[in-house]
Parts: sequence; structure tokens; C-alpha cells
Amino acid sequence: MDEPLRAVIFDLDGVLADSEPWWNKIDAKLLAEYGVDYHGEYHREVLGVSYRLAVEFYKTKFGISVPTEELVKRRGEIATEFFANRVGLFPNAKRVLEELRKIRLPGSDMKLRLALATSSVSTSARPFLDRHHLTRFFDVVVTGDEIERGKPEPDIYLSTAEKLGLRPNECLVVEDSLSGIAAAKAAKMRVAAIPDRRFVDPREYEKKADFLLNDLADIPALVRSSD
Repeated sequence: MDEPLRAVIFDLDGVLADSEPWWNKIDAKLLAEYGVDYHGEYHREVLGVSYRLAVEFYKTKFGISVPTEELVKRRGEIATEFFANRVGLFPNAKRVLEELRKIRLPGSDMKLRLALATSSVSTSARPFLDRHHLTRFFDVVVTGDEIERGKPEPDIYLSTAEKLGLRPNECLVVEDSLSGIAAAKAAKMRVAAIPDRRFVDPREYEKKADFLLNDLADIPALVRSSD
């Protein structure tokens, strides 16, 4: 790593939250309200993208004629209920965050900064963080409804770096989706990919990310190796 690493920015869905299996159910419930029988056939196409891009994909694929804003709003409402009551954490999530919080930057008394940058809207992401007692770990949280252009555009990661007061090349992003990796690379950040092997082929990630990891538990060692 060329520049000193000062922050780790986490995606939420599929990285900390074991939410990917639930998105098919969220979208099945959404699309059923518009007469579509959906069983997750297009999970890969909407993995990690903004709500707007996801619903625009569904509108085109299924010929849904209602306004995009209506679908975005309804998807957010359904996701909020799922995140509030059903979605859980990956087993190592809290332990890894606790370990990262203790890391000090080399040659200083400053600690490693942690941030969250998620395509999920605030009304689902923030209650989820509170329910699992994760909010305290993050210096900055940026949600999908706070930016104009969602992943794979770089806006959410650039906004997060700005709020951290850091340059993009001082940040390491942890992602599980190709669209999220593309967003982070477009922001000129380093990316550690943890693909969910239940849904994707990790070989697709090898040339896209800087680091290909098996588990969240690999992050602290990666951070320390940047010293």
C-alpha cells in the first residue's frame, strides 16, 4: 500500500449484515404488489447497486409502469421492516470492529478511523446499526438516500472520505459486490473484497479488487500489514 492507511470504510449489506438472502424476499414482496411473481432470478443484477438502479432494472425487466420514486419509496419501507426485525450480523462482525477500533496509526497517537457507506436508506440502515449496537464503532455513516448517484458511481465513497477529513487514497473499502468495488475504485480507494460465495463466483472478483479475502476476520491483519 503506497499511502498510509487511516480509515476502513465498510459496506453494510453482505459485509457486516447477513442481508443478501433477505433481499430476494424484500424484492419479491415489493414486486408482488405490482403483479410480478419473483423468486430472486435477478439477484446478481441488483447486488450492491442503489435502490434507484435496482427498481429501474425491475421496471424494465417486468414492464412496470409506475413512477420510479414510488418503487424506491416502497422498497425502502419494506426493507426497513426486514432490517428492523429479521436481518442479522455475520458472526465475526462485532469482534472485528472492536479489534479495528483498538488499532493506532503508526508513529502517532491517532486511532484508525471507521466508517460505513451503504446503498441502504437511512430508515433501514440506522435502526439496524442501533439494534445490533454497532453505531458506536463508526466515526461516519453515509446512507444511499444522502447522495445523488448510487453505486457503482463513486459519490458515496467520496462523500464518506470528505466527512472523515481524509484523502481517498488513505481509505480501504470493504465490499462484497462488483458494483461496490467499482464505486470504490472510481473513488481512487483501495478495496478488499469479501464475495458471498453463496451467490457469486469469487473468481470474478480477483482482478477487480486489490485484495480478495475469505472472511471479515482477515481485515485486521490486512490493516496491520499496511504499517
